[in-house]
Amino acid sequence: MSGVFRVGRDEYDDFMGRYSKVLAPLFADFAGIAAGVRALDVGAGTGALTAELLARGALVAAADPSPEFVAVLRKRFPDLEVREAPAEALPFQSGTFDVAVAQIVIGFMSDAPAGVAEMARVARHVAVCMWGIAEVDMFAAIDQTADAIGAGRGREPRRYRTPSEIHDLIAPLGEVEAAELAVAAGYRDFDEFWSAMDRGVGPAGQWLASLDSEQREQAHEELFRRLGSPQGPFELNARAFAAAVTPA
Repeated sequence: MSGVFRVGRDEYDDFMGRYSKVLAPLFADFAGIAAGVRALDVGAGTGALTAELLARGALVAAADPSPEFVAVLRKRFPDLEVREAPAEALPFQSGTFDVAVAQIVIGFMSDAPAGVAEMARVARHVAVCMWGIAEVDMFAAIDQTADAIGAGRGREPRRYRTPSEIHDLIAPLGEVEAAELAVAAGYRDFDEFWSAMDRGVGPAGQWLASLDSEQREQAHEELFRRLGSPQGPFELNARAFAAAVTPA
């Protein structure tokens, strides 16, 4: 995975964690997580999904390639087995888990086919999900803003953001089950939205950090307009595409 998530828990949770937390129960339902299930959270990040799996009584282990996130996970879940490892090289024996799950991870894997193959090696069931782009209000507004102010983001490669791409990624493993998972995240006001985005998290945060002062002012004004010029609390919608397979 790339270095765009070399940040701490507070920064990540403020920006994307508010979405991950509400996505986690929907994704856990889709993946069939229940008490006693041996589950591996791949690319666990700051633990939004991990916490949901544990709350359901699953027997959980976690892996993430970011040392910052691994430190967060070990502090937050001191009794949990946490490994610093990418999805492409999971340090677990074959067949260790009932299910391996990856929430908002496949688009950031260095080699997603290898990553899901590793998940299939260590678990009898694999479930993944990834945000769309146009289907996420925040991402769409940021892209439109970048184009409007002439400060393009360079459009980093965006893989596995559509149902067909995700299906084709895991279809070699077996018959695919798919779903769309819709969530909403709230903000007190636009200032909170801007502050969260300004913490340097992910491609969007790095794009904002790359702007000069004039471009930042333009981005602020354009984003405010794109989001409906909110004067108080508001919500943004997001949709993730999920797929699961039981390898043959």
